[in-house]
Amino acid sequence: MKTRAYLYIIGAAALWGLIGLFVKAIAAQGFSSMQIVALRAMASASCITLVMLWKGLGQLRIALRDIWMFIGTGILSLVFFNFCYFNCIQSSSLAVAALLLYTAPAFVMLMSLLFFGEHFTAKKGLALVCTFIGCGFVTGAFDGGLNLTLSGLLYGLGSGFGYALYSIFGKYAVQKYSSLTITAYTFYFALLAAVPLADFDGAALSKINLTTIGGSLGLGLICAVVPYLLYTKGLEQVEPGQASILATIEPFVASTVGMLCFAEPMTLSKAVGMVLIFCSIVILNIREKSSPPV
Repeated sequence: MKTRAYLYIIGAAALWGLIGLFVKAIAAQGFSSMQIVALRAMASASCITLVMLWKGLGQLRIALRDIWMFIGTGILSLVFFNFCYFNCIQSSSLAVAALLLYTAPAFVMLMSLLFFGEHFTAKKGLALVCTFIGCGFVTGAFDGGLNLTLSGLLYGLGSGFGYALYSIFGKYAVQKYSSLTITAYTFYFALLAAVPLADFDGAALSKINLTTIGGSLGLGLICAVVPYLLYTKGLEQVEPGQASILATIEPFVASTVGMLCFAEPMTLSKAVGMVLIFCSIVILNIREKSSPPV
C-alpha cells in the first residue's frame, strides 16, 4: 500500500534529521568534512555487510551493466551530497543546512519529468512553492536574518542536488533490485570514493577515540543504513518527486535537534517556515479528483 510507502519515506527523513547530533560530535574531535563522510561510509558498509551475511550473500548478485546505478547512488549522490551537507553545517547552522538540502524536490521534479515522464501537477507545484517559501522563512531570507556566506549557500544547494540524484538513480535501481541490495552497493561504492578523498594521515588516525567510534556507528546505522533502506523501499511505490517532498519532514527534526542540543534560537520566522513546509506535505497527500498535468 502507498500509505506504508509514505511512512517509510517519512521515517527515513526523520532519522536523517538526527545527522547533526553525530556530525557535531565527530567534528569536535577535529575531523574534516570529508573524513566524516568516510567514517560514515565505513560504519555504514560494515553494518550493511553484517545484515547481508544474515540475509544471505546471494542478494549481492548484480549485473555488471547495472553498476552505473550504484555509482550514481553511492558516489554521485551520497559522497557528494554528504560532503556539501557537512560543510554547510560547519559554515552555517544545522537547521539552515537541513533546509537548504530541501531544494532537492525542485531538482528531483525536473529530472523526473525528463527521465521518467512524471507529471508535474498543480498540487505538486503548490507543495513545491510552500517548501521553497518555508525554507526562505526558516533561513531568515525574508526578514534580513539570513546569515550565510556564499560558500555556505553553495554547499547547501550542492547537497540538495546531490540528494536529488539518489531519488533518480534509486528509482532506476528499484525496478531490478531489492532495497537491501541497492543500499549495500550504495555504501560500498561510497566507501571506495570517500576513503581516498579523506586524507587519513597519522594525525587524523590519532584522533580516533570512543566518541569518534560511537558517533560514526550512530551516523552509519541510525542516519544511513536504516533510513536509506526505508527510503529506497518507499521508492518502489512512490514517484521520486512525491518522495522528495514527503522527505521534507527532516527540517522539523533537524530544527528541533538544533534548538534542544545546540541552543539554536526558534524565531517567529522559523516557525512560520516550518508550518509552510508541513503544509507542503499535507497538500501532497490531498486526494485529487482529476488534476490534469500542467
